[in-house]
Amino acid sequence: MVVVGHHTGAILGPLGEVGTTRWADWIEIPLPYAVVGCAVGAFLAAGVRGRAWLVLAAAAVAYTQGQGIHLAANSIANDAPGDAAHLWDEVVGHYFWYGGLAGIVAGLALGLGGLPRPAGPFRHVLAVLFGFTAFTNFVEGGTAVLGLVTSLAFVVWGFRQRGRAGELLIPTYVIATVGLVAWGVYWRGWPQFSELDWF
Repeated sequence: MVVVGHHTGAILGPLGEVGTTRWADWIEIPLPYAVVGCAVGAFLAAGVRGRAWLVLAAAAVAYTQGQGIHLAANSIANDAPGDAAHLWDEVVGHYFWYGGLAGIVAGLALGLGGLPRPAGPFRHVLAVLFGFTAFTNFVEGGTAVLGLVTSLAFVVWGFRQRGRAGELLIPTYVIATVGLVAWGVYWRGWPQFSELDWF
């Protein structure tokens, strides 16, 4: 859900506009509910109890609110750009949104990380795709420092969960960390893809 949903702007941008808004913005509205719903479903299926639910609940509020702030301010900025729209979209919205997503990952790691490690190679494909998504989100979201801090924390957490489901944090956030460090070194900072006219 996150891997595709967090790239709707780039993927669906060619659909164009509807009035003064973009089709991609309309399609993105249900995204946070789908992501949180999947996390809740995983918790229910695994019979998770205790503090992991509190972490997930707090993170879900930040994630959904951040995505809503971003979406509204981004739509306004597309029609009438200005400093206020930039603040709410690129700063407040993105930090709440991506910080909330990191909180959801922490909640999932807390609630499900001790389960047996999933079998099969597909888990690594999903880990790499999610890690790449985290990298692109942190770069385009202008939250690279937040990304480095949370990615390093998740790698350490993953090493503490070796042999269990939580170790999937390692490949996921190694991808994000390496991507952020390489991007920062190459550009001597973290310019957004859109600032480079990549899309």
